[in-house]
Amino acid sequence: MRNCTIETVTGDIVDFKGDAMVNAANNSLLGGGGVDGAIHSGAGPQLLEECRQHGGCPTGEARVTLGYNLEVKYIIHTVGPVWVNGDSGEQNLLASCYFSCLKAAKELKITSIAFPAISCGVYGYPPKQAAAVAVESLKTYSATLNLSCKLTIFCFSRAMSATYNEILNLSHER
Repeated sequence: MRNCTIETVTGDIVDFKGDAMVNAANNSLLGGGGVDGAIHSGAGPQLLEECRQHGGCPTGEARVTLGYNLEVKYIIHTVGPVWVNGDSGEQNLLASCYFSCLKAAKELKITSIAFPAISCGVYGYPPKQAAAVAVESLKTYSATLNLSCKLTIFCFSRAMSATYNEILNLSHER
């Protein structure tokens, strides 16, 4: 079996240089705030034009575009769940985001991919719970898909990075 390494970084995902970055998009794929807005701004107007051709994306799924002005070949757009109460299928939808992204990565032979803290911004997912889903999903699905890659989780603050690192360290102890 192959394996993937997982690391966290505090910083701006648009600075990532590698094969692909994940965009925490909205259902329209036509840009928004936070990570989505930064990626659209960094990639340039061609990204919006290509996203229009996809006709949107359901929550938990992924769509792939070119990276345009960013230093990646591809942008994998995924739509995370909006946090309601934790009993509305959010965990399964968030895990599906990671699976859909890794499945796209396998199809495109991607070996380095950057993820944001999906759903942790305006979508309101509690960071510790989101980190647990992210780390478990990345480990499980990368093994299931037999991927060999470097996975980097970009966190927008030191506090968010500390939360993801705590979960990542706990997963190494198991």
